[in-house]
Amino acid sequence: MNVSVNGYNINYKESGTGERTAVMLQGWGTTLEVYDSVAASVNDGYRFIQFDLPGFGKSDEPAEAWNVDAYTGFFISFMEALGIKSAVLIGHSYGGRMILKLAARENLPFDIEKIVLIDSAGIMPQKSLMQRIKIRQYKILKKVFGNKLIYALFPELVDDWRNRQGSADYRNASPIMRKCLVMAVNEDLTELLPKVRQETLLIWGDKDTATPISDAHKMEKMIPSAGLCVLEGCGHYSFLEKPAQFKSIMRAFLKPLTDKGDPGTEKTGERK
Repeated sequence: MNVSVNGYNINYKESGTGERTAVMLQGWGTTLEVYDSVAASVNDGYRFIQFDLPGFGKSDEPAEAWNVDAYTGFFISFMEALGIKSAVLIGHSYGGRMILKLAARENLPFDIEKIVLIDSAGIMPQKSLMQRIKIRQYKILKKVFGNKLIYALFPELVDDWRNRQGSADYRNASPIMRKCLVMAVNEDLTELLPKVRQETLLIWGDKDTATPISDAHKMEKMIPSAGLCVLEGCGHYSFLEKPAQFKSIMRAFLKPLTDKGDPGTEKTGERK
């Protein structure tokens, strides 16, 4: 399905027919289909929304580079377009960045019932001495290879160097999306963690190298109502590597549909 949000054509889909809503915020460079197993793990009693952010999957690319605040502003408009007033927010990697921004905001036009952060981004790692040296070398070479004369003399050498820089996500992105990614990874959201008021579940792979388990422990310590579940032997896509265990954790946290008028009380016999 498609919906127009602020002039952008956005690809999304719904599953489940529950009275409560859960919305999936995707990781960088993924498509909504990657999160079908997440939908299957929670859609009893829930209307589950998956969508492609602008610049991802089948959705339109932003007309200019967006930082995380711009993406969260878009998401607020997306929720308004679908008429969602209350939802559980589930974020993987980059989607977790957006949720941290949203949870720290005042006067959101919708309620965040609960939060699930899966291998979430948001904490900027401390750089080692070797990493700082490499960054310094990169900046020097970037300046040298940016010289038009140097490029005219050694075009193949310069192009080869440029193509080997950055992560796979960076290399595979368009020029606009590269700028979006650079702005995101250079923003540390640690100071927002104490402002997250909602009950928060952290699900993490202990072998994650993109967002290491140390980030999870820091979030668990700094988010007031956070609990951590570690999926052993899993990496950055822990929900895909151990789907059965992931489903059990999600079902325990996102309880079945409750009696109308009392959203905090389970119906007898409905716990799965």
